[in-house]
Amino acid sequence: MSDFETGDTGADYGHYEAGQESGELEQLHQAQGSEADAQSQFGVYEQDHHTAESTDFSQGHHVEYDAPAAVHYESDDYTNYSHDATSDDHVFAAEGSESSHQAQFSELSALQEKFEAAFAQGTEVHQQGVAGAGSAELGASES
Repeated sequence: MSDFETGDTGADYGHYEAGQESGELEQLHQAQGSEADAQSQFGVYEQDHHTAESTDFSQGHHVEYDAPAAVHYESDDYTNYSHDATSDDHVFAAEGSESSHQAQFSELSALQEKFEAAFAQGTEVHQQGVAGAGSAELGASES
């Protein structure tokens, strides 16, 4: 027979229990973004002007006389006029505008908590009425 009997020897014992508790809280918040803007504006104004002029003018007068007696008379009147002209005008205007914007942002917040506990419980065994037997204890260590 074993030393631990449940008969009339008066030995009683309980149970052994072991376990582990764990708790964890974890929160993570993350925000990230970017932004970009661009603008462009441009204006061009151009004007051309071209003229050309050409003028020609001629005027003439001619008189000629012949007589049988060897008389000769001649008269000439002429006017000649020529005019050429050109004109060029050019206007150019330019405007420009450009802008750019860039922004980046990031945000991070974290919360973390951990709890761990391990336990072990033993049982006490009490014996009564057995010769030479005292009390024996089973135990377990806690970690």
